[in-house]
Amino acid sequence: MDGMIQPPLVDTTACFCRVDAGLKTVAGAKKYVPGSKICLQPDIKPSIHPTRNKPSRGDRSRNQYPLLPGLPDDLAIACLIRVPRFEHCKLRLVCKRWYRLLAGNFFYSLRKSLGIAEEWIYVIKRDRDGKISWHAFDPIYQLWQPLPPVPKEYSEALGFGSAVLSGCHLYLFGGKDPLKGSMRRVIFYSARTNKWHRAPDMLRRRHFFGSCVINNCLYVAGGENEGVHRPLRSAEVYDPNKNRWSFISDMSTTMVPFIGIVHDGKWFLKGLGPHRQVLSEVYQPETDSWYPVYDGMIAGWRNPCATLSRHLYALDCKDGCKLRVYDEVTDSWSRHIDSKMHLGNSRALEAAGLVPLNGKLCIIRNNMSISLVDVSKSGDLKGATEHLWETISGKGQIKTLVSNIWSSLAGRNRLKSHIVHCQVLQA
Repeated sequence: MDGMIQPPLVDTTACFCRVDAGLKTVAGAKKYVPGSKICLQPDIKPSIHPTRNKPSRGDRSRNQYPLLPGLPDDLAIACLIRVPRFEHCKLRLVCKRWYRLLAGNFFYSLRKSLGIAEEWIYVIKRDRDGKISWHAFDPIYQLWQPLPPVPKEYSEALGFGSAVLSGCHLYLFGGKDPLKGSMRRVIFYSARTNKWHRAPDMLRRRHFFGSCVINNCLYVAGGENEGVHRPLRSAEVYDPNKNRWSFISDMSTTMVPFIGIVHDGKWFLKGLGPHRQVLSEVYQPETDSWYPVYDGMIAGWRNPCATLSRHLYALDCKDGCKLRVYDEVTDSWSRHIDSKMHLGNSRALEAAGLVPLNGKLCIIRNNMSISLVDVSKSGDLKGATEHLWETISGKGQIKTLVSNIWSSLAGRNRLKSHIVHCQVLQA
């Protein structure tokens, strides 16, 4: 595994405007890419290893070829940033300058500032033999894209966490190895380089814990430790800018969370206590404090759930064809968005993920079918809402009745695979 994942990561040299002095007219890109930023802060602590015998900037600039023959580099970049994301894997192979450009902050800061950065859905699955695989779905072309294999230590892990930092880094952390037990391991995949990298280990070994992202910092809490044989109270946070884990206040009680969400700047967790009783807590980052909570939101809270435009949504049926909406005024889940086209109750059709995608809610099922719900047009929810739903399949074709029937039959027998995590990465 050490040969597959190499540290670091994304450092200050990842900013193309600093690493490549041949790009003399980077500032001129603003003429062609209005509102662009020249550089973003690095997401990970810079490498501590110095580079020896590094050629001077003048030497490099004299020996470099233009990004696109016959064009100044700023115009070349203005062209390259408009290439669809599914072609980026090919662009990285053209030459080292193109690879450095696509791996850096500068390229994607321009795409984001222009509103052309694309969001893809990443699905992590477990097959019936316990093996972990993962897949990326391009919602524009409605195609599943190839990805590098999941690193060995997570190929059969249980109870590990998943989160996205900086919009383009997918982290896997903790979990339980079938042979080695609970882990502190942390790795992440960069959508910019299409590679896996190592990050600092967590401070505590844990699996089946809660996790969330607040202000681009990764929080974990509770869970189990195979050596302790009881639920944990400890919690910690990872700051990618400092590249370091730190402890935060312990939870009010030990807990193995089974659901969690960030809402209104606070982290809500619901799980099982030491006596298998259902508990719920909320964490406030500003005061670094935990306290028990039980209100209308917690009482009607179901998994999966997601927040979008400061509203809280949760699935209201097994196949995810009906959503519940939390009403803060009445402190209840009394509002609904129904597709009126329910698929069934088989395990294959069970909704496993609910994530925001391009301003809509995305529902992912175990059979890899995907539904989009345009909640921005839901209004007061008093009228019909089935027109807000759109179903797309993993192969880019409209899902047919025949495929639904086969999925139902598969679900009645042994499920070939089921989804463990769903995330959205931007690039």
